Amino acid sequence: MSTEINERYRLFIDGETVASSNEEYQETENPATEETIARFATATSEDVDRAVEAARRVLPEWQQKQPTERGKALERLADAVRDDAETLVEIETLDQGKPLSASQRAVEGLARTLEYYAGAADKLEGKSIPSGNDTIDFTVREPYGVSAQIIPWNAPLNLMGQGTAPALVAGNTVVIKPAPTTPLSAIHLARLIEEVNIPDGVINVVTGGAEPGAALSGHEGVDTVSFTGSVPTGEAVMKSAAETITPVTLELGGKNPAIVMPDADLDEAVTSIQIGIFANTGQICAAADRAIVHESIYDEFVERIVQRAESYTLGPGIEDPDIGPLNHAEHYEKVLNYIDLGIEEGATVETGGEPLDREGYFVEPTVFSDVENDMRIAQEEIFGPVLCVIPFSDREEAIRIANDIELGLTGGVFSRDVKQALSMAREIDAGSIYVNQWFGGAMGAPFGGFKKSGIGREMGLEAFDSYLQTKNISVNLAER
Repeated sequence: MSTEINERYRLFIDGETVASSNEEYQETENPATEETIARFATATSEDVDRAVEAARRVLPEWQQKQPTERGKALERLADAVRDDAETLVEIETLDQGKPLSASQRAVEGLARTLEYYAGAADKLEGKSIPSGNDTIDFTVREPYGVSAQIIPWNAPLNLMGQGTAPALVAGNTVVIKPAPTTPLSAIHLARLIEEVNIPDGVINVVTGGAEPGAALSGHEGVDTVSFTGSVPTGEAVMKSAAETITPVTLELGGKNPAIVMPDADLDEAVTSIQIGIFANTGQICAAADRAIVHESIYDEFVERIVQRAESYTLGPGIEDPDIGPLNHAEHYEKVLNYIDLGIEEGATVETGGEPLDREGYFVEPTVFSDVENDMRIAQEEIFGPVLCVIPFSDREEAIRIANDIELGLTGGVFSRDVKQALSMAREIDAGSIYVNQWFGGAMGAPFGGFKKSGIGREMGLEAFDSYLQTKNISVNLAER
């Protein structure tokens, strides 16, 4: 390992690294070894007050900059990310657990996200509304103000960029709260901010557990909240924000159906679904959790996906295996409990289902067959390398199974019949649909869920709807 990790990391508020008000620290560990990586400051509500105050104080300066100036600031940050890529990759791998190659893609994804939104800075236009010769009626789009960014632990760099970049370009300032099990990449990004001449207070980072997150979501000085995480925590964030009538953007996960029709290219379907469920050890909200497979090809599909699952190498992310560990002990126990529950419910473990007999939070890629859609393992997000394979007999049953769930983030259809695939895509209740692929969608494609999977959209130009509010201006031109 070439990157030097500090023993202790402090908060980043108003352009400076500062101690928390209680001067307390907690530990983050390497999930592959269960060894402590570093200690980081435990922010209090008082620290959140300081961060929000700094973000509010610099708002006029940031908003008065030309949009292209804000865009250029993000371009400089993208360059700094690439220049420091090796360090960010190692930090993301050690703290989150993902393989080095996945962290490399994450760092490049962060840089590309910053560049994408930098390019949109001078394109945030209002519109003219026809109103006759005696009136001019038009809209302008204005930033909300201070944006709280509450980031999850499964993809900290990518998700930090997806919320922070459009917020900044739109003229908002931000307070970032990373997850307590993956704080280091956000803290390190704050160091890069100091190098690229972004005004003090525009970006702030407060680390810690539940207290700073709760303080942010209900803070009177916060104008909009972006949260990615579980449904129960999202409900709590929404309730807290409701007390101050603060708008929220929520991405709350999924239990996503991948429908494999009898005419599908089976190799293509198996390859796509194995990536969809085993990438990042299944810790992806858009994962292909439920393979809904036609009964005529069900056995062959199970056989092939089992072979693929058994071919994966597991190991510490720093060794760049196919799959790394789960992120932390509590989540590791949760995934193992779901596997036990699936067996109790009557599903069959075709492969995997066991932890590795070694240090770290490793769980084998697991495939369940004989799954019925009303089983808890088919209804609840496991967020691990666990695939449920469900049979169906006709198209109507496939759509019914796909939609018979409270979540609706992503879905997919595998079929050589394009007309059939497109019509089924329109029938699946989810925000993103993949056809003959998984994890599709360009940088400009909006991402977000239906039903309990969330509110609002990340990525694409639609992400600006979370960070810009519309003002209508009507001018009377009639002569008296």
